[in-house]
Amino acid sequence: MRVLVLRALGLGDLLTAVPALRGLRRAHPGAEVVLAAPAWLADVVARIDAVDRLLPTEGLVPIDCEAPDLAVNLHGRGPRSTELLRATRPARLITHGAHVPWVEGQHEVVRWCRLLAQFGIACDPADLRLPPRPANGAVVVHPGASHGARRWPAERFAQVARALGPDVVVTGSPAEEPLVREVARGGRYRTGDLGGLLDLVAGARLVVCGDTGVAHVATAYGTPSVVLFGPVSPAQWGPRSGPHLALWRGRVGDTFADEPDPGLLEIDVDEVLAAARSLTGGGPWPGSASSARAMSG
Repeated sequence: MRVLVLRALGLGDLLTAVPALRGLRRAHPGAEVVLAAPAWLADVVARIDAVDRLLPTEGLVPIDCEAPDLAVNLHGRGPRSTELLRATRPARLITHGAHVPWVEGQHEVVRWCRLLAQFGIACDPADLRLPPRPANGAVVVHPGASHGARRWPAERFAQVARALGPDVVVTGSPAEEPLVREVARGGRYRTGDLGGLLDLVAGARLVVCGDTGVAHVATAYGTPSVVLFGPVSPAQWGPRSGPHLALWRGRVGDTFADEPDPGLLEIDVDEVLAAARSLTGGGPWPGSASSARAMSG
């Protein structure tokens, strides 16, 4: 039996789908589970025990594969993703539609578990963890994000990095190297391969980042994290349990805007440092705000 799953999105999107992928594996233990996702995610896919093979698929493009016994749309609700899966001529298709309507505002992890549950496939939304990696003691500061609306100012990230001490490593993609250098200011940084970033976050003692893929990596490895939310509520994309603090000002905005969300800008450096200190076992940083609007787990 061959199961084809479409999730041709980014790092965080893939990690939020892990419980659904594991549900499919348990439901079909003898099947080959093929994941249609971008090739650059290969290092992540290799760590997900529920996937047998990555089929490189860059976005919503035709899927080149043999007709699967089961096709599962974990990509979205739009007609294009469903059409592309139908074009593979599956014997059976699982997708949102009239029988399973899309629920606005639902947490992304719950969304896909709910979809599969409607087809008799049980999933555990808490089943997010990836196999552990050795501890390295780093404090990871990750200033980048996919859109400007989710990017807290570089100057503030730089202040946080300096305050958190010599164990800080500022991270980002190769394309984000100018931003990473600006935040690191002569300190340690890395803009290397994805596998190395995964290992760094997995073994770190703290992660500070925006609402981006690295936040989901921290969740997957149980690494304490402070996540700064802007236009999107943590109720939809935030950590659901574990040693994490999501800072949010309580209002939504334009996810695709070029400039930082106004609510995100209301989060100040002292709040972030106070949250970081609380996760690492200390009291508030000297001079820090006493009441960050924090939302845990």
